[in-house]
Order: sequence, then structure tokens, then C-alpha cells
Amino acid sequence: MGKARALGSEVTVTRRGLIIGGIVGVASLAVLGVGAGVVVNDVSDVTGAFKDPGTNIEGYFRSRYRRCRVGFTVGYPEGYSPGARLPLVIVMHGYRGDHRGAVAGYSPAGAATLANDVRPLAVVTVDGGQGYWHPHPLDDPMSMVMHELIPMMQHRQLGVGTRRVAVMGTSMGGYGALIFAEHFPDTFAGAAAISPAIFATYDWAHHISPSAYWSPGDFARYDAISHAGSLAGQPVRAASGVSDPFHPWVEDFKRALPAPGIVEFPPGAHTTSFFASQTEPSIRFLASHFS
Repeated sequence: MGKARALGSEVTVTRRGLIIGGIVGVASLAVLGVGAGVVVNDVSDVTGAFKDPGTNIEGYFRSRYRRCRVGFTVGYPEGYSPGARLPLVIVMHGYRGDHRGAVAGYSPAGAATLANDVRPLAVVTVDGGQGYWHPHPLDDPMSMVMHELIPMMQHRQLGVGTRRVAVMGTSMGGYGALIFAEHFPDTFAGAAAISPAIFATYDWAHHISPSAYWSPGDFARYDAISHAGSLAGQPVRAASGVSDPFHPWVEDFKRALPAPGIVEFPPGAHTTSFFASQTEPSIRFLASHFS
């Protein structure tokens, strides 16, 4: 195992990582690390898992905020290689998921390629744990995304510039996309939520998903419905099937969402097939709102 120095942090390059470095170019290895104490490994090319167009690079880093090793996959669309300067869509996985299955029906590169004719972009997925994407006492995926993942991707020339990052997710990840846009309106160019798993009250949330919020105060701070007013003027798209068990609360969110946000209720339920059907319109919506 060899080691390289990059941007003030230590990058550990495995034999597999050196092979990947040969494929994607030495320049990509020079932008892996960000911040003291963050160790990043590029460990495999996962393109073959989906047979999608484009290039996927899978890796991991040690997160100070999540207190664990965090996996991620960066997807470059067909026709673009690591080192390309592209806007970035962060895709958040659902409950019990991880970065490998965050995009329904596609690899990150395959999803990115869906928007090539609108606006070429890259997609990154990342492990957020099972805490509904907001801070918990011993696990803070929100700070991980804002203070580790985004800077790390910007060192790769992804999402560089003002409002050149957007956020998207499915189920628990759809909720995550909404609260990130609500709490960081100056950071994100848009948000897309597929079948967002949102609740109108803490009691309902605690009954259905006890690990989602650790207190009523936590729910009040990160409730997607009551904070929807902060999305005024922001590009937001949500889609939830009319047979989805979260449908009544997504209707509440629609009533609270200011213009120009849109919420659609096509036929469908909280199923993988519905999620996959909404990947393309969601990614293309976000692509259309990058400058």
C-alpha cells in the first residue's frame, strides 16, 4: 500500500486505487483529500454493477461528524471524465440504504447522463446513516455533507461556484433533500424529493420511525412541513404516489410550499418501481436550474 499527500491531508492509495488512478488519471488522485484528519480512499470503479453509461468512482473517508467511515460514489455522465468542472447533485439514500443504492434504477453516472441534453452534471451519493439526515447527538450527517462532502467534491472541480450544488433523495432521502434546502437556501440551486418520508407531528414520526427524531424539539427544528416557507423562490420538485402511505403529509407539505415549488401526485405507491420512474424527471428538473 502506498501513500500520497494531497491538500494538507493524507490519501491512502490501495493497489486497487492505483489501478483506478491509472484509468482516471493522476490529477484525480491529487484532489482526494480535504481538511486535516480526513483520509480518503478511492477503492473501486462500480460502473460495471449497473452497465450504465458514464464513469462511477467509489470511495470512502473518515468523517469527523459521523464518527465513522463513510462511503460515497461519484458519477460522471457519458462523455465526461474525472477532472471535468461540472455542477453537482447530491443524492441521499432512503432508510436502511447506503450510497450504493441511493439512485433508484440507476448508478450515479447513469442518472447524471439522463440530464446531458439539459445541462451536464455529476452525481454523488454518500452514506448518511439511519438518522433522517439531520444532526443527532452521536451522528451528524448534515454537517458531514456541508463541511466534508461538498468541500471534497469541490476539490474535484464539482459544484464549484455560487449555487452550483443541488440536492435530491428518495423516501428518507427525499426528506433529507427538503430539509437541506430549507436550512441552507443560499447553498443549493434546487431540491428534488421522490416519495419524501415526512410527518406532520412528532408523535406520528416516533410511532412509525422511532430513530428518526430524538426529541420533540429535534422534530420541531427539522420538520420539513413547518419550515417549507423558507423554500420561497427556490426551485423545488416533489413527487409522491397517490397510494403512498406518506401521501397525506406530502399533501400538507404541498399546501405549505411557496411558489415556484411544485408537488406532483402521479399514480403509484412507496415502491422501488415508483422511485425509479421519478429519477429522470427529478434529475432533469435540477439540471434545468443550474446557471
